[in-house]
Formats: sequence, structure tokens, C-alpha cells
Amino acid sequence: MTEIPKITLHSGKDQSPKRFHPWIFSGAVKKAPENIKNGDVVEVYSSKDEYLGTGHYQKGSIMIRLFSFEKIVPDASFWKSKIQHAFNYRKAIRLTNDANTNVYRLVYGEGDGLPGLVVDYYNGTAVIQAHSIGMYRERFQIADVLKEIYGEQLKAIYDKSKESLGVSINKLSTENGENAEVQNSYLYGSGGEKQVIENGHKLHIDWEEGQKTGFFIDQRENRSLVAQYASGKKVLDCFCYAGGFSVYALKAGAIEVHSVDSSKGAIKLTDANVALNFGQDTRQTSFLADAFDYLSNNPSKYDMMIIDPPAFAKHRDARHQAVTGYKRLNALAIKGIKPGGIIFTFSCSQVVDKYLFHGAITAAAIEAGRNVRILEYLSQPADHPISIYHPEGEYLKGMILYIE
Repeated sequence: MTEIPKITLHSGKDQSPKRFHPWIFSGAVKKAPENIKNGDVVEVYSSKDEYLGTGHYQKGSIMIRLFSFEKIVPDASFWKSKIQHAFNYRKAIRLTNDANTNVYRLVYGEGDGLPGLVVDYYNGTAVIQAHSIGMYRERFQIADVLKEIYGEQLKAIYDKSKESLGVSINKLSTENGENAEVQNSYLYGSGGEKQVIENGHKLHIDWEEGQKTGFFIDQRENRSLVAQYASGKKVLDCFCYAGGFSVYALKAGAIEVHSVDSSKGAIKLTDANVALNFGQDTRQTSFLADAFDYLSNNPSKYDMMIIDPPAFAKHRDARHQAVTGYKRLNALAIKGIKPGGIIFTFSCSQVVDKYLFHGAITAAAIEAGRNVRILEYLSQPADHPISIYHPEGEYLKGMILYIE
């Protein structure tokens, strides 16, 4: 095997990898080979020439993402070991053989020691999403491992990395020096049944055209919590996307559910999922509308609201604007809900931590001028594990609020 390029850090910049944090920032790098390319596997050393870890190199603020803190050869057996550990963890939390749930996250980046990689499992189809060029280059080895682990249970593997890699790196240098545009495609099989079961609820999933890998798996347990509160209530599901919260609320006995999204595709998917579970259920109505406008024009109608917007900030320089958005959105919800109402409110912006989010909700409550109690704090489920060495992996924050 070709010798792995060596990266040397500045003096004093070795403490983070010694604490097993997987990110090496560009400012920490003292020396790197001139011919190094995005996606190359590199070894990282301290200024005293101590080995610190092995990872993928990529120009940017986070320059190296470490996937091993032991000196290894990143061959097929290495990737199999890493993904097998991820599978064994999902088996331990009883997700790999659950008759009532056949959709879960198999690999969650840094939480599984595989930074830059997400793999979601949808009832026989694995959807790979690379967030780094290095992991994109490993996709065929990863696909082979998935076929070996799942065997006949696996019907297809879909690579959906075009959007996650971003426009700026949408063209990668191939081995022969040509440019190859990244395209989403099947690495194995040709697609399968785009229907899953989650906690006994049937759901259509569109991993080819839908958001993220096709569905927001991270809200599974929070959807179950919504069901515990929904019976006998009139419910608003804002930013409904595929209608997961709406379906759970209807099955739990909500007397009426309004599903709101500004995307025609989301509304179509919500209506399909409601019909899949309940046929033509007159309790549910979908509205193609901006959530801010809808909340402003529909006061005091609901006993319960779910406020689950997309990430308002993906970078730190947009954080202040995001916090302002969460405050405004939640102030509208708190003002408008009926006395004794319940609000489930969320943020999936990684750069807005739980303390900032709490502050935004507090400011919203002050602006609304109503008494608000926090019933429960919410987070992501166990198949989106947070490494104790990488607290940044905790991206999903939520609260259940009681409004007097």
C-alpha cells in the first residue's frame, strides 16, 4: 500500500486529538505535503512526532476528520470493523429486528467514529450520504460492507451525496485526473418498496427526491411523545414535511389535525401518508402556506402545536439570525395557542446549542406575555448517538411547553 501522507500540528495543538476529538482545524496544521488532495487519507502527528490519529483531509475550517486514533491500514477489513460496530450497537438497542420499526440510522458520523458519513436503513434499502470527499471516495467499500452485513435482507443501496457534499466540491478529481460530477445513484439494486413502518405507523419515504436521506428519522421518539398528548385535541403540525407528527397524532385520537408546509412536495407526501394509514380521513387537512404567515393569521385555534422548522443556521455567522427566527416563530405559537395548550418546539441547527435555544424560547415567552412551563426537554434518539468526546454531535434540541 502507498505510504500514508503525514500532517504535523503546531506545538500545543495536540490536546484535542489526545482527548479523542475527531476534528483537526486548519489553524492547528503546521505542515502538510504539497501534493495532498481533498479526500486523501492522512496520518496526524504532534510537533514532537507523536502519532495522534488517521483521517480524511479536506481543505476548509475542519481540515482533517479523524476516524481512528490507533495506527491502522484503512482497507476493506477496517471499514467492515467500523460499520459492524455501528450495526452491533443498533442491535443492542433493539432496532435491527423490530417488527414494528424497520427504519433507523445505521451510521451517524462522529457518533459512530465515522465522521463525514451517514447511513440510513429503510426497510431493505440503505441510503448513504457522504459529507466529506474522503467518505465519498470510500462509498464502494462501504457498500460492499453493507451487503456483507445485511445479506439477503438488503435489496438496494442508494448514494445520495450530491446535496451533502455541496456545490463548491461538486466536482472531484478522479484517479486519471478527469473531473467527475457527483450524481446520486444506486450502488446496488435499483430501488425497492418505498414504504416503512415506524412504531406501527406506515409511511411512504422518498429517498431519491425527498429531503435529507428521505425522512427525519431523528424525530421517532418525539413523534411517540406527541401521540401521548394528542388524544381529543385539535393539533397543528407546522413544517409537516412527510406528515409524521400528523400521522401519529391522528392514530392517537386527535379530533382534528392541520398540516402546514410551504413545499408542494411535502404536502403531497403528507396527504399520501395520511391516506396510507387512514384512507380519506376528514379529521386531517393540509395547508400549503408559510408557517410564520399561518401562525399570524390563525390565532387561538389549537390545543396543541408541533413547531419543527428546518435548520435556521448551518454556519456560525448565521447564528444570531437563527435565534431571532426561533424567537419570532415561537412567540407566534405561544400567543396563539389556547389556554392549557401544549407546544412541541424544536431546533435542528447544530450551531444553536440547547442553551441558546432555551434563551430564544424564554424571550418568545416574555414577548407573548403568557405563563409557560417546561414539561420536558427533548433530544435525538439513540441511533443518533453523541460521542462523549464530540458534544457537537448533539444537534437536535426540543421542549414540551405547557401554556396557561
